[in-house]
Amino acid sequence: MANSKNESRISREDIESKLRALQGDVQGKVEDRRSTLLAIAGGVGVILVVAFYLMGRRSGKRRSTVVEIRRV
Repeated sequence: MANSKNESRISREDIESKLRALQGDVQGKVEDRRSTLLAIAGGVGVILVVAFYLMGRRSGKRRSTVVEIRRV
């Protein structure tokens, strides 16, 4: 068994400081890549909108009705 006199206690401040250091590292990495991620997301969004537009146009042409008017 461990002797309680030899063990150092972990305080709340120790845990908070470690978590803040870990969070700071992650936040720094995210901030560095934020502009790249936003540009990629914007490009993907534009590509999806164009693709859906073109698919809608094509299906509209297949279903379009031709009306023929004749004079009597």
